[in-house]
Amino acid sequence: MLYHVIVSFGKDKQYQFRFSQAELSESSPEEARRWFDKEFSELKCEPSNPVGKVLIIDKILNIARYGGEQRFIDGKMWATQFARYTALALGRDTIRVDVEAFNIGY
Repeated sequence: MLYHVIVSFGKDKQYQFRFSQAELSESSPEEARRWFDKEFSELKCEPSNPVGKVLIIDKILNIARYGGEQRFIDGKMWATQFARYTALALGRDTIRVDVEAFNIGY
């Protein structure tokens, strides 16, 4: 199976990542969740839910937003890790992270 993650910051600002099942098997969903927890804290993301409960989807969207597009332009390692862990955490073969609209589509 091939996994495809698209991170979009608006029209003509899309970053695409593809991973094989073998590439993803080097990590686990638990490792992905720990990475998102760490990044959420380090980037000082604000929870989008006023109640304070933060779902993995909220973490992914906020980390992409707070991390910024420049990390996807310059930081290949960080951006690739973000996309890999997104695929692992959500377990879907095609994921679109739309930062501008603040939503995730499958």
